[in-house]
Amino acid sequence: MARVKIDYGIDLGTTNSAICRMEKGEPRIFKTDTLKDTMPSCVYINKKGSIIVGDSAYRTMKSDKKKATKSWKKEASNTYIEFKRTMATDTKYSCSNLGKDFSSEELSAEVLKALKAFVTDENFSSVIITVPAKFTVNQKTATLEAAKLAGFSKCELLQEPIAAAMAYGLTSEEKNGTWMVFDFGGGTFDAALLKVEDGIIQVFDTEGDNYLGGKNLDYAIVDDILIPYVEENYTIDSILADDIKKQILRDALKTYSEDAKNQLSFNDHYDVISDLGELGEDDDGEELELDLTITQEQVFDAMRPYFQKAIDICKDLLKRNNLDKSKLSRVILVGGPTHSPLVRQMLKDQITPNVDVSIDPMTAVATGAALYASTIDAQVNEEEIKDVIKLDVGYESNSVESVEFVSVKLKEDNKEKEVFVELIRSDKSWSSGKVKIDTTGDVIDVNLLEGRANSLSILCYDAMGNKLECFPNEITIVQGTKVSATPLPYNIGIGIWNATKKLEVFRMAKGLEKNKTLPAVGVINNLKTTNQLRPGVASDTLKIPVYQVDDFKEAEGKRTAYYEYVANVEITGEDVETLITEDSYVDVTMKVDGSEQMTVEVFFQSADISVEKELFTGKKQSTSEDDIQRLLQEARRSINQLESDGVDVCDLRKQYEQVEKEAENSSEHKATLEDIKKVLRKIDAMDSSTEWDRLETEIINQFEDLEKAQNDLGDDKTARLVEQLRRQKDQALTKKDVKIGREVLDLINSLYAELTMVYLCIHVIEHYNDHFGSVRWKDKSRARQLIDNGLEQILNNPTKQTLRPIAAGIVLLLPDDERSKGPAGLLH
Repeated sequence: MARVKIDYGIDLGTTNSAICRMEKGEPRIFKTDTLKDTMPSCVYINKKGSIIVGDSAYRTMKSDKKKATKSWKKEASNTYIEFKRTMATDTKYSCSNLGKDFSSEELSAEVLKALKAFVTDENFSSVIITVPAKFTVNQKTATLEAAKLAGFSKCELLQEPIAAAMAYGLTSEEKNGTWMVFDFGGGTFDAALLKVEDGIIQVFDTEGDNYLGGKNLDYAIVDDILIPYVEENYTIDSILADDIKKQILRDALKTYSEDAKNQLSFNDHYDVISDLGELGEDDDGEELELDLTITQEQVFDAMRPYFQKAIDICKDLLKRNNLDKSKLSRVILVGGPTHSPLVRQMLKDQITPNVDVSIDPMTAVATGAALYASTIDAQVNEEEIKDVIKLDVGYESNSVESVEFVSVKLKEDNKEKEVFVELIRSDKSWSSGKVKIDTTGDVIDVNLLEGRANSLSILCYDAMGNKLECFPNEITIVQGTKVSATPLPYNIGIGIWNATKKLEVFRMAKGLEKNKTLPAVGVINNLKTTNQLRPGVASDTLKIPVYQVDDFKEAEGKRTAYYEYVANVEITGEDVETLITEDSYVDVTMKVDGSEQMTVEVFFQSADISVEKELFTGKKQSTSEDDIQRLLQEARRSINQLESDGVDVCDLRKQYEQVEKEAENSSEHKATLEDIKKVLRKIDAMDSSTEWDRLETEIINQFEDLEKAQNDLGDDKTARLVEQLRRQKDQALTKKDVKIGREVLDLINSLYAELTMVYLCIHVIEHYNDHFGSVRWKDKSRARQLIDNGLEQILNNPTKQTLRPIAAGIVLLLPDDERSKGPAGLLH
């Protein structure tokens, strides 16, 4: 029979995945086809086109990665893993055996299908899938897409640290304190702070890195130990100089580093030996072979920077919450890499000795997902329950009380008008007895076993004591732990046009601040349109770009290009029935649900109309090597500019060089872009913090030039304007206000340009005389006439009054250039 609650939880991991179901109040991890609790998130497509997932695919993957070094062609492999790190991007995984490409979402769907197949006793279509807390909105949408492709009609998302906390909280004797979840997975890292009071768990802050995990540890061993060994013993200069061949070699060596990493968690040394013929040849045609002994100390040295990066994230998380690490009562370890004694000791040394290893780090997330799933209503097929007694059962799915109230009543469409209901706890030591109910219903006091999920059977009888089939026939109440709400992991806002800076900047939505409980609503009032919307005109467009940021105080008013873009909401003339004029006032309301999917409502004040649209977050984000190089150049240029302005950029340059170095080795463009954007944000922050000092110097210097121009070219009228500007300049320098300072500087430059207009006109006339033949004039004869007239005027004591119309006429005869992109279609 159909389930009233979802009950199924899936941990969709980067390297390993698991599925769990609630059974009679107990979470049950389903064994894989190889009788393990977890399954490798690996997909293999064989030559017949069959799709194989799990351990078999993983073994083939390791073999394929090694074989690829023989042809040095990436497409030689038809196995895929760690595609979770490219969710929501346009990354494609080529399959030569099928002659097609796969997206990350399609490969993830195959993993979900394989997990679903381990459940053989029933079909189910509702599921809870966990995601990293720091997954972007687009990555969460991609996960929902994968669930849909896998055949799930209802899917809700749960943050992995919350799932782990639920699994831990159910069995933990500690019901009060401050916990930290340290979730270091195969491809992502999350840290979460939780306050626990009487078993009620509240997540009050999260932080993480979507591109930090076991994968980084494996490649660190490759780059620091294995490649140096190969370089020392073979000639591989041309291989390392070719980006594709280098990555193929790194991928092949990674299959050895994974084993070394795991073995050296428990042993002092490990022998890395390749079989004869496993690897390809070097530049001289000599077959590559591995035969070396690696020590635990070597591997720990290679991995330490990445574990330190995770611990530093934890330190920052504590710092911003003004929380001393001595106040942490527990650090809960989640994820395969936390088996390493290195990270456990580092946590004890730097965070707290209270490192808890009592839960299975590999299955905790799936277990917590199932516990959460037992509290969420499933999608019920009415056909499955049409011939049974339908009950309306109300209760708290999670409770910290020893007695919970359960309301039970008959639904209106039942044939039976009078039914007796009995609730029996699964341990058979408590029963409610038979309670008479009708459509009005009754409330039953249920005694709960403490510190566990209580399964309660629901039995129905008619007046003669005959048993009746009913739905639901079972409920679960988890006693001893309760998660209060899911927090928003980012600040959400929009991009608006800043006329002063002439670029798009971030504007925070009040109510969508980080750690607000979901669902949530945010508003931004009194914005203005930058263009009109004519009814029925599709080309008239209002664009509202949505962004998510970590620190809105840092991001507010800063250029959006350096932050995480989510998607656009576009409203056209076809969406309005009344003319919306330029500079019309607009209010924007954003609604975010529990899985962080959004709708945006735009209210046009003058027309008193609202337009509501769903935010489409399913578009795949494009990343390329060109994007990386462009942003690297922008960062380098900005650092050089700050340095030339006298700003100390030593630390910035070091960070930039580190990112540049990592970009050379990384094939994950999205991860590299995020690292570069972090540097650009720091550059932007430093630029803002030193902006006034540089602006002050510019104002003083430009005013000095203005005074010289006045002495040489001015008259009594301009003298009065200069004196007026002197007073405005002095006021701006006293107030140290950047906005006022820029306005004054514009006025100074404007008057200076007016005074020196004669020289500008002379420059225009002489320049186009020198380059006359290379210009595609609209009227060549008229242009020649104007230039000759201008040259004649220049020889006879010219004035701006005589030269300006000539120069303006020359400019009007130039060919039309493409107009620069401006603010049209944005709010401001």
